[in-house]
Amino acid sequence: MPELPDVSVYIERLTAKVVGQRLEHVRLGHPFLLRTVSPPIAAVEGRTVAGVERLGKRIVLAFEGDLFMVVHLMIAGRLRWLAAGKKTAPNALAFFEFANGTLALTEAGKQRRASLHVVAGRAALAALDAGGIDVMTATRDAFAARLVAENHTVKRALTDPRLFSGIGNAYSDEILHRARLSPLALTRSLDDATIDRLFAATTSTLADWTARLSREAGDWPEKVTAFHPAMAVHGRFGQPCPDCGAPVQRIVRADNETNYCARCQTGGKVLADRALSRLLKESWPKQIDELL
Repeated sequence: MPELPDVSVYIERLTAKVVGQRLEHVRLGHPFLLRTVSPPIAAVEGRTVAGVERLGKRIVLAFEGDLFMVVHLMIAGRLRWLAAGKKTAPNALAFFEFANGTLALTEAGKQRRASLHVVAGRAALAALDAGGIDVMTATRDAFAARLVAENHTVKRALTDPRLFSGIGNAYSDEILHRARLSPLALTRSLDDATIDRLFAATTSTLADWTARLSREAGDWPEKVTAFHPAMAVHGRFGQPCPDCGAPVQRIVRADNETNYCARCQTGGKVLADRALSRLLKESWPKQIDELL
């Protein structure tokens, strides 16, 4: 799922292309994409885009007249920019036509999770907000207050949209590696120095990756993915940690995978993978050195 860095780059490029432009026509290719009926989707046609905003992991096009079109890409949704005159794209669910080009919303696979809302007024827009704070503008104390509001693992807390805005599975792995912190550490067990380190790692990781993805995007981010070769641990199970060389480990639960470096983050301890560790029982390695 596109997270804060990816969504921020989409917003940068969309701002350059559509702010001040009139949305001439909307074509929907799938009946379940649009999740609202009032105001109708036709209400945004003929209106000028006043701005582009981020709402958690959602992308918001703000139109004159206090109307908002909210796109949630979910896991497989992506945005494509088509040159003026080009009207089609593979796996397209919707087309938003402007004089200077067409914005296509696509979604790979058979599951249809991406969504589109059209709402009127800031109050209706706010109702779509899960409530998480923007860590890029929050103070350290505000970050700490949200972090310890509930006693969860730090991985769960970072990815909870009610607590923090825009962070998902991929960048939480990278944040925790930079912070040298176990994904299973409990939030209320963290001392002030550790929270300071986590806050710094959170803001720097997201800022660094936003800048990196923006540089790599060129005119438009054509390849938006949760997996990048330059990442330290996410999606790199079994590969060497860039800092210490130990093989990256993972915890697999349902459809979610957490990647971490045992040597850098857990004092060498290999964390239990709920299914695999139960299967191996006594053979499950307790320390990273047992795997080397």
